[in-house]
Amino acid sequence: MRWAGLVAVAMLLGACGNESGAGEDPTMSPTGSSSRPSASPGAGPVELAKADLVARLGVDAGQVTVVSSEEMTWSDGSLGCPEPGMSYTQALIDGYRVILEADGKRYHYHSGGSRPPFLCADPQGG
Repeated sequence: MRWAGLVAVAMLLGACGNESGAGEDPTMSPTGSSSRPSASPGAGPVELAKADLVARLGVDAGQVTVVSSEEMTWSDGSLGCPEPGMSYTQALIDGYRVILEADGKRYHYHSGGSRPPFLCADPQGG
């Protein structure tokens, strides 16, 4: 009788698995559309930041120069760009800092985790 119970439990657990094997993460399909400027597929942080600045300023891509681009480990979820009154995850987050220049003015872009590069108006350390 005890074996019958164990076999029944094993069958139930087996039915909970997926056909392609355990350990695979399900994938999600993107939904909706992005309002972000288009860059080439698989574009990195520099290309994404530059595309955003070109669209934001309405200038030619040739007028935007890359001052620096570096990998960063941000000390918290603000990604070096905290907003007053906001709380942030207290964890180290890998990302990038990209500094662009257009018409003599510098623009700081930060990214980290799954967040794409964004314009940071008041950059703080790393």
